[in-house]
Amino acid sequence: MESKHMSAFALYQNLKPDQPPPAKKPSVQVEVKKKKKKDNAAFKLKVKVQAKAERKKMRKKLLKPSQKEENQKEVSHNQVTVECVSAEPLETLLADLAKVNNSRERASKLFQWLITPIPDKMFFRETWEKKPIFVQRKNPDYYKGLFSTAELDRIFREEDVQYGVNLDVTSYTNGKRETHNPPGRVLPYTAWDFYESGCSLRMLNPQAFSSTVWNVLSILQEQFGSMAGANIYLTPPGTQGFAPHYDDIEAFVVQLEGKKRWRVYSPRSDDEVLPVLSSPNFDQADIGKPILDVVVEAGDLIYFPRGFIHQGNCLPDAHSLHITISSYQKNSWGDLLQKLVPAALEVAMEEDVEFRRGLPLDYLTYMGVQNSDKEDPRRAKFFSRIDNLMKRLTNYAPVDAAVDQKAKDFIHDCLPPALTPDELVTSVQGAPTRWEGGQVKDVGVHIITQTRIRILRAQCARLCNDGDAVHLYYTTDNSRVYHKEELKSFEIKPEYTDAVEFLIHSYPGFVTVGSLPCESAQDRIALAELLFEKGIIHTAEPV
Repeated sequence: MESKHMSAFALYQNLKPDQPPPAKKPSVQVEVKKKKKKDNAAFKLKVKVQAKAERKKMRKKLLKPSQKEENQKEVSHNQVTVECVSAEPLETLLADLAKVNNSRERASKLFQWLITPIPDKMFFRETWEKKPIFVQRKNPDYYKGLFSTAELDRIFREEDVQYGVNLDVTSYTNGKRETHNPPGRVLPYTAWDFYESGCSLRMLNPQAFSSTVWNVLSILQEQFGSMAGANIYLTPPGTQGFAPHYDDIEAFVVQLEGKKRWRVYSPRSDDEVLPVLSSPNFDQADIGKPILDVVVEAGDLIYFPRGFIHQGNCLPDAHSLHITISSYQKNSWGDLLQKLVPAALEVAMEEDVEFRRGLPLDYLTYMGVQNSDKEDPRRAKFFSRIDNLMKRLTNYAPVDAAVDQKAKDFIHDCLPPALTPDELVTSVQGAPTRWEGGQVKDVGVHIITQTRIRILRAQCARLCNDGDAVHLYYTTDNSRVYHKEELKSFEIKPEYTDAVEFLIHSYPGFVTVGSLPCESAQDRIALAELLFEKGIIHTAEPV
């Protein structure tokens, strides 16, 4: 008897109970967290809740209806249409950028290509973190070479891609968002069967498999001073893979193939402007009317800040492939203060007796939620004391040390540099050491005081104090897989710290080893060899 074919999608739906359940997605975790917060709402300070409500009422009174309409009208017209923007192939652009001597300038030029024709300074002044924008170019080849469905198919065939780790299979039907990840490795047979059944495919870390995506992101991370990540989304015609939601990142949606209808909505409240966490999935009734409703075709771009709700669905006549380039996750003033305030308090308690004085004997009788409605003069005095201590706290804030903590996070998050041809032949990765004729040849580097060196990239290394020691943190040994490796660092001898600072501040210029401010020529050469072996510096000429 001939067996009837059952699709991977159907097989998934018929999984037996004893089989592993599909991996839970971050959105579910966020939803649980938010539910817990809601359940615990009764424990929040009444004063804070009441004050917040009063502030919202006041803002609504101050913002007249005509102003509200004007604001929405302004946002809804964030569209730039350019007739057939021409551009050199991405391969040529990256080759030209490889000749740019400064990695910061390289990043600026690549970002300008990403958002053309909008000038980058205007973008950061008027659009960044403020409002969405749609760039319509009418040139389907503008982003050609960045990624393709053919590249996705190659990755399925040649790479170890795992469901739930590297690839998600999703659907959004009748208002219900589902993830359909089976356990195990992704194979073309099942992946494409899911796609044919109407499921979207989301690749979570394409930079681990695509050298071009890795190169682009490793350059852009220096533009943002924050990790640049990416997801790939492939959606079948006439379907939608994700429910309306907002993200905790700045998103650049780059349309690579086909087309997709995108709807973007304003944050629903002040609490959702530039949010700390991504949202759970929303129902259509929760989100109101879109401020941007456009069909994005190959070569087009949409940018929207974190907190702007969005959803995209494919039209019946075309599939859609896009890459979302993202940055600025957990990179706010508040994130810096989370590192700064505890450190400031620790210093203040050591150095200022006012922070060590005891609380009033009876403070529990008039402070706390149960006493928040009391009209007690002792409460005003208590708040005044807190206010005074908070102001004094700024005097003990180790701002530079807190910034270094953020910098270490950035160094850990970073992709390793994708080396240019010139960097390769002048760095440890391209050193001529080899096995030849039955023996090892060209062992060791031949660095002398006349050798000209510089750090590999502007932000590839960071010198930080760690208690009594100084460490150099660096990106060159990072993995293309996010946080696969531990944060890389090594201790710098006290006599070498000035020389490392000198190297960092000299970028993009080359300096001779002999010019390093060390005590002896031997120390200068030893430091240069150490940094060369770690891949942190390269030489002006092959060594």
